[in-house]
Amino acid sequence: MKQTRPRNLASDNNAPICPEAWEAMEEANRDHASAYGTDEWTKGACEAVRRIFETDCEVFFTFNGTAANSLALASLCRSYHSVICHSLAHVETDECGAPEFYSGGSKILLVEGKDGKVSPDSVEEVVHRRTDLHFPKPKVVSITQSTEVGTVYTPAELRQLGAITHGLGLYLHMDGARFANSLAFLNCPPKDITWRAGVDVLCLGGTKNGLAIGEAVVFFNKDLAKEFEYRCKQAGQLCSKMRYLSAPWLGMLRDGAWLRRAGHANDCAARLEDGLKDIPGVKVLYPRQANAVFAKMKPRVIAGLYARGWSFYDFIAAGGCRLMCSWDTTFEDVDQFINDTTELTSSKEDHTKDHPVQKH
Repeated sequence: MKQTRPRNLASDNNAPICPEAWEAMEEANRDHASAYGTDEWTKGACEAVRRIFETDCEVFFTFNGTAANSLALASLCRSYHSVICHSLAHVETDECGAPEFYSGGSKILLVEGKDGKVSPDSVEEVVHRRTDLHFPKPKVVSITQSTEVGTVYTPAELRQLGAITHGLGLYLHMDGARFANSLAFLNCPPKDITWRAGVDVLCLGGTKNGLAIGEAVVFFNKDLAKEFEYRCKQAGQLCSKMRYLSAPWLGMLRDGAWLRRAGHANDCAARLEDGLKDIPGVKVLYPRQANAVFAKMKPRVIAGLYARGWSFYDFIAAGGCRLMCSWDTTFEDVDQFINDTTELTSSKEDHTKDHPVQKH
């Protein structure tokens, strides 16, 4: 049967721009506008973020998540400080040392935690383990919402973590590359999982939510935003035609499109989990809460799925795969993946020589 659309469960970064973001960018493209973020689109997007979070906050736009996280963390700590995060965190595993680079050498201290979450106990243990002059002083706790394994911190978990963090004199940073997916899952006000819970700065993801490019750095603790615009400029993150970064945010936020799109991706992942968990030889590795399913499958089945045109990451663990749904994933896509997996587990079809394990 002829394949009519890409079979892509590799990353929500692979998805196209969603219509709401595209239309807003087209609107911003109709005439000249002031440069370097002084345009009305950027001002409007900042106000939209403030309305969403129901608080006065400082908002900046960057090209990507690595810059957002790294520059935000650099604003929270000095070179002799350290950042506590989970061993699976993106700032540790996938940002090429950028957080350390932009902070002038701040060290990242790793902790473990169930389902990809940083626990309050682990934070206390690291802070109290060494307090001498020879150890980098802990200054920030960085968490990811949703986590790298697709789980979501609840408001109660965040309040507890925020209280511990601030009680120890530390700041709380949230990598929210998939914040919209976590919010759609929790169905609570955005403020309940950010500033009300003690988050000082949020790196709010736009790209994975349906934008072409761009993240928003949101400082709820406005004192920490002092001269952040200079950091952005120095790091090459001040877009001259800023409206093309900011206008799509207006398109996503003004009528709730960001949550609808994220909720749909979550629904697709939930359907995928339900279909996979009862297939013999397939094991779902983590609770599905956002838009990703992590599953362990036999290498022969993985190779067979590649042979049928599917794309996904299999670098999670031995036989472990990450299946990421996007705003444009369809239920038909999900059902076809489930059907193909079911067929391959019960057949002798073997493509392992032609389709070796795919790496990130």
